[in-house]
Amino acid sequence: MPKKRGKSVSFDAMVKFFMRHYNVPTKNDITNLSAKIDRLETMLKSSPALTKSKRSSKDITTTKKSISKSSLTASDMVLEAIKKSKQGADFAEIQAATGFGEKKLRNIIFRLNQIKKIKRKNRGVYIAA
Repeated sequence: MPKKRGKSVSFDAMVKFFMRHYNVPTKNDITNLSAKIDRLETMLKSSPALTKSKRSSKDITTTKKSISKSSLTASDMVLEAIKKSKQGADFAEIQAATGFGEKKLRNIIFRLNQIKKIKRKNRGVYIAA
């Protein structure tokens, strides 16, 4: 007696099954998402909260000062901390002056040493080049 074969499945049906099962986005999904992002961007651009408000000249100058202070890069901050110390700054002094974490500070010191902006006086002590 021959075995009974099940219903054959088309390739398209299998692809659709796997796309649904593994949550693979379709071209339609991407198009819809793109349209939603475009609508959000236009809403944000036309939002009244983002329009310029009238400020006094005093507010503008204090804002410019705070921007210029914060525009220092992390490397610049570390370099300034090292330059302040005449005999050289050790790792703990630099960390206290900048407030950076150990990993970030070690990477910055490594980069500054590579580009020859600082020199290593001895182990853990750095001077400006």
